[in-house]
Amino acid sequence: MTSALPILSAVETRVLGVLAEKQRTVPDSYPLTLNTLVAGCNQKTSRNPLMELSETEAQAALDSLKGYSLVMESSGGRVARYEHNIERVLRVPSQSTILLTVLMLRGPQTAGELRIASERMHNFADISSVEAFLDELAERAAGALVVKLARLPGARENRWMHLLAGPPSEQALEPAGEPTGRGDASLGEVAALRLKVARLEAEVAALKALTSRICSELGIADTPEAGA
Repeated sequence: MTSALPILSAVETRVLGVLAEKQRTVPDSYPLTLNTLVAGCNQKTSRNPLMELSETEAQAALDSLKGYSLVMESSGGRVARYEHNIERVLRVPSQSTILLTVLMLRGPQTAGELRIASERMHNFADISSVEAFLDELAERAAGALVVKLARLPGARENRWMHLLAGPPSEQALEPAGEPTGRGDASLGEVAALRLKVARLEAEVAALKALTSRICSELGIADTPEAGA
Protein backbone atom coordinates (compact mmCIF):
# COMPACT_ATOMS: atom_id res chain seq x y z
CA MET A 1 0.00 0.00 0.00
CA THR A 2 1.28 3.45 -0.81
CA SER A 3 1.77 6.15 1.81
CA ALA A 4 -1.32 7.93 0.57
CA LEU A 5 -4.41 6.42 2.17
CA PRO A 6 -7.29 5.46 -0.12
CA ILE A 7 -10.68 7.09 0.28
CA LEU A 8 -12.99 4.27 1.26
CA SER A 9 -16.55 3.92 0.08
CA ALA A 10 -19.43 3.62 2.54
CA VAL A 11 -19.57 -0.14 1.95
CA GLU A 12 -15.81 -0.57 2.39
CA THR A 13 -15.97 1.46 5.58
CA ARG A 14 -18.77 -0.70 6.96
CA VAL A 15 -17.00 -3.95 6.07
CA LEU A 16 -13.73 -2.82 7.63
CA GLY A 17 -15.49 -1.58 10.76
CA VAL A 18 -17.37 -4.85 11.22
CA LEU A 19 -14.20 -6.92 10.90
CA ALA A 20 -12.48 -4.77 13.54
CA GLU A 21 -15.51 -4.90 15.85
CA LYS A 22 -16.11 -8.65 15.65
CA GLN A 23 -12.43 -9.41 16.29
CA ARG A 24 -12.98 -8.18 19.84
CA THR A 25 -16.65 -8.88 20.51
CA VAL A 26 -16.87 -12.43 19.07
CA PRO A 27 -13.26 -13.66 18.97
CA ASP A 28 -14.34 -17.32 18.71
CA SER A 29 -15.93 -16.58 15.31
CA TYR A 30 -13.04 -14.49 14.01
CA PRO A 31 -11.77 -14.31 11.24
CA LEU A 32 -15.23 -13.95 9.73
CA THR A 33 -16.89 -15.85 6.92
CA LEU A 34 -18.62 -13.81 4.23
CA ASN A 35 -22.04 -14.79 5.59
CA THR A 36 -21.17 -13.68 9.13
CA LEU A 37 -19.65 -10.47 7.83
CA VAL A 38 -22.79 -9.56 5.87
CA ALA A 39 -24.93 -10.20 8.95
CA GLY A 40 -22.70 -7.85 10.95
CA CYS A 41 -22.90 -5.17 8.25
CA ASN A 42 -26.70 -5.35 8.15
CA GLN A 43 -27.45 -5.59 11.87
CA LYS A 44 -29.97 -3.08 13.18
CA THR A 45 -28.16 -2.07 16.37
CA SER A 46 -25.00 0.01 16.79
CA ARG A 47 -25.04 1.01 13.12
CA ASN A 48 -25.47 4.43 11.52
CA PRO A 49 -26.55 4.45 8.80
CA LEU A 50 -28.42 1.14 8.56
CA MET A 51 -27.51 -0.90 5.49
CA GLU A 52 -28.84 -3.88 3.54
CA LEU A 53 -25.74 -5.22 1.80
CA SER A 54 -25.75 -8.29 -0.41
CA GLU A 55 -22.99 -10.88 -0.36
CA THR A 56 -21.90 -9.60 -3.78
CA GLU A 57 -21.49 -6.05 -2.47
CA ALA A 58 -19.62 -7.21 0.62
CA GLN A 59 -17.33 -9.44 -1.46
CA ALA A 60 -16.50 -6.56 -3.80
CA ALA A 61 -15.63 -4.40 -0.81
CA LEU A 62 -13.44 -7.17 0.63
CA ASP A 63 -11.59 -7.53 -2.66
CA SER A 64 -10.99 -3.78 -2.78
CA LEU A 65 -9.79 -3.66 0.83
CA LYS A 66 -7.47 -6.60 0.15
CA GLY A 67 -5.90 -4.48 -2.58
CA TYR A 68 -5.14 -1.83 0.05
CA SER A 69 -3.80 -4.53 2.44
CA LEU A 70 -6.45 -3.46 4.97
CA VAL A 71 -8.05 -6.92 4.82
CA MET A 72 -6.47 -10.36 4.61
CA GLU A 73 -8.05 -13.65 3.53
CA SER A 74 -7.22 -16.72 5.58
CA SER A 75 -5.94 -19.67 3.59
CA GLY A 76 -7.06 -23.24 4.18
CA GLY A 77 -10.42 -24.56 5.30
CA ARG A 78 -13.56 -25.10 3.27
CA VAL A 79 -14.84 -21.55 3.73
CA ALA A 80 -12.87 -18.36 3.14
CA ARG A 81 -12.43 -16.18 6.21
CA TYR A 82 -11.43 -12.54 6.45
CA GLU A 83 -9.63 -10.37 9.00
CA HIS A 84 -8.60 -6.72 9.14
CA ASN A 85 -5.05 -5.41 9.10
CA ILE A 86 -5.68 -1.88 10.38
CA GLU A 87 -2.93 -1.62 12.99
CA ARG A 88 -0.14 -2.66 10.63
CA VAL A 89 -1.29 -0.59 7.66
CA LEU A 90 -2.20 2.59 9.53
CA ARG A 91 0.46 2.08 12.22
CA VAL A 92 -1.85 2.91 15.10
CA PRO A 93 -2.28 1.21 18.51
CA SER A 94 -5.23 -1.06 19.22
CA GLN A 95 -6.99 1.62 21.28
CA SER A 96 -6.99 3.95 18.30
CA THR A 97 -8.30 1.17 16.07
CA ILE A 98 -11.21 0.67 18.48
CA LEU A 99 -12.12 4.37 18.32
CA LEU A 100 -11.91 4.30 14.53
CA THR A 101 -14.10 1.19 14.56
CA VAL A 102 -16.87 2.92 16.50
CA LEU A 103 -16.68 5.96 14.25
CA MET A 104 -16.86 3.77 11.14
CA LEU A 105 -19.90 1.91 12.42
CA ARG A 106 -21.84 4.66 14.20
CA GLY A 107 -20.88 7.92 12.54
CA PRO A 108 -19.69 11.09 14.33
CA GLN A 109 -19.52 10.72 18.12
CA THR A 110 -18.44 12.75 21.12
CA ALA A 111 -15.57 11.51 23.25
CA GLY A 112 -18.09 10.51 25.92
CA GLU A 113 -20.16 8.54 23.43
CA LEU A 114 -17.03 6.85 22.09
CA ARG A 115 -15.96 5.76 25.56
CA ILE A 116 -19.36 4.14 26.24
CA ALA A 117 -19.67 2.56 22.79
CA SER A 118 -16.16 1.07 23.11
CA GLU A 119 -16.83 -0.75 26.39
CA ARG A 120 -17.19 -4.21 24.84
CA MET A 121 -13.89 -3.80 23.02
CA HIS A 122 -11.79 -1.78 25.49
CA ASN A 123 -12.37 -0.09 28.83
CA PHE A 124 -10.98 3.43 28.56
CA ALA A 125 -10.17 4.80 32.01
CA ASP A 126 -11.90 8.13 31.40
CA ILE A 127 -12.92 10.58 28.70
CA SER A 128 -9.49 12.24 28.86
CA SER A 129 -7.82 9.01 27.74
CA VAL A 130 -10.24 8.81 24.80
CA GLU A 131 -9.45 12.39 23.87
CA ALA A 132 -5.71 11.70 24.08
CA PHE A 133 -5.96 8.92 21.49
CA LEU A 134 -8.24 11.05 19.32
CA ASP A 135 -5.73 13.91 19.43
CA GLU A 136 -2.98 11.51 18.32
CA LEU A 137 -5.12 10.35 15.40
CA ALA A 138 -5.88 13.95 14.44
CA GLU A 139 -2.23 15.02 14.63
CA ARG A 140 -0.80 11.89 12.99
CA ALA A 141 2.35 12.74 11.00
CA ALA A 142 1.35 10.47 8.10
CA GLY A 143 -2.03 12.19 7.82
CA ALA A 144 -4.98 12.81 10.11
CA LEU A 145 -7.40 9.89 10.54
CA VAL A 146 -10.02 11.80 12.54
CA VAL A 147 -11.24 15.36 12.79
CA LYS A 148 -13.03 17.27 15.52
CA LEU A 149 -16.25 18.77 14.16
CA ALA A 150 -17.59 22.18 15.09
CA ARG A 151 -19.87 22.06 18.12
CA LEU A 152 -23.54 21.90 17.25
CA PRO A 153 -25.90 24.60 18.58
CA GLY A 154 -26.89 23.69 22.11
CA ALA A 155 -24.38 20.83 22.39
CA ARG A 156 -21.91 20.63 25.25
CA GLU A 157 -19.33 18.49 23.47
CA ASN A 158 -17.68 18.39 20.07
CA ARG A 159 -18.19 15.32 17.93
CA TRP A 160 -15.40 13.49 16.14
CA MET A 161 -15.53 11.69 12.80
CA HIS A 162 -13.09 9.47 10.94
CA LEU A 163 -11.48 10.56 7.66
CA LEU A 164 -11.10 7.14 6.05
CA ALA A 165 -13.99 7.99 3.72
CA GLY A 166 -12.75 11.50 3.00
CA PRO A 167 -13.43 14.92 4.57
CA PRO A 168 -16.74 15.73 6.30
CA SER A 169 -19.77 16.18 4.08
CA GLU A 170 -22.68 18.51 4.79
CA GLN A 171 -24.71 15.53 5.99
CA ALA A 172 -22.01 14.49 8.43
CA LEU A 173 -22.12 17.91 10.01
CA GLU A 174 -25.80 17.45 10.88
CA PRO A 175 -26.80 15.73 14.13
CA ALA A 176 -27.82 12.09 13.82
CA GLY A 177 -31.19 11.09 15.22
CA GLU A 178 -33.03 13.49 17.48
CA PRO A 179 -32.39 17.24 17.29
CA THR A 180 -30.01 18.72 19.82
CA GLY A 181 -31.98 21.57 21.26
CA ARG A 182 -30.84 23.23 24.45
CA GLY A 183 -31.57 21.07 27.44
CA ASP A 184 -30.14 19.43 30.53
CA ALA A 185 -28.79 16.30 28.81
CA SER A 186 -25.83 16.29 26.45
CA LEU A 187 -25.50 14.00 23.44
CA GLY A 188 -23.15 11.81 25.42
CA GLU A 189 -25.54 11.52 28.34
CA VAL A 190 -28.42 10.57 26.06
CA ALA A 191 -26.27 7.95 24.34
CA ALA A 192 -25.23 6.56 27.73
CA LEU A 193 -28.85 6.14 28.78
CA ARG A 194 -29.74 4.43 25.50
CA LEU A 195 -26.84 1.99 25.81
CA LYS A 196 -27.75 1.19 29.42
CA VAL A 197 -31.34 0.47 28.38
CA ALA A 198 -30.11 -1.75 25.55
CA ARG A 199 -27.83 -3.67 27.93
CA LEU A 200 -30.64 -4.13 30.45
CA GLU A 201 -32.98 -5.39 27.73
CA ALA A 202 -30.34 -7.89 26.61
CA GLU A 203 -29.83 -9.09 30.20
CA VAL A 204 -33.59 -9.52 30.69
CA ALA A 205 -33.85 -11.50 27.46
CA ALA A 206 -30.94 -13.73 28.55
CA LEU A 207 -32.56 -14.34 31.95
CA LYS A 208 -35.87 -15.23 30.29
CA ALA A 209 -34.12 -17.71 28.02
CA LEU A 210 -32.25 -19.24 30.98
CA THR A 211 -35.47 -19.55 32.99
CA SER A 212 -37.25 -21.24 30.11
CA ARG A 213 -34.37 -23.68 29.64
CA ILE A 214 -34.27 -24.56 33.34
CA CYS A 215 -38.05 -25.07 33.43
CA SER A 216 -37.82 -27.28 30.36
CA GLU A 217 -35.06 -29.40 31.88
CA LEU A 218 -37.01 -29.78 35.13
CA GLY A 219 -40.20 -30.60 33.27
CA ILE A 220 -42.21 -27.77 34.80
CA ALA A 221 -44.30 -25.11 33.14
CA ASP A 222 -42.67 -21.74 32.63
CA THR A 223 -44.36 -19.20 34.92
CA PRO A 224 -46.15 -16.55 32.84
CA GLU A 225 -45.13 -12.95 33.32
CA ALA A 226 -47.16 -10.94 35.73
CA GLY A 227 -49.85 -8.96 33.99
CA ALA A 228 -49.45 -10.93 30.75
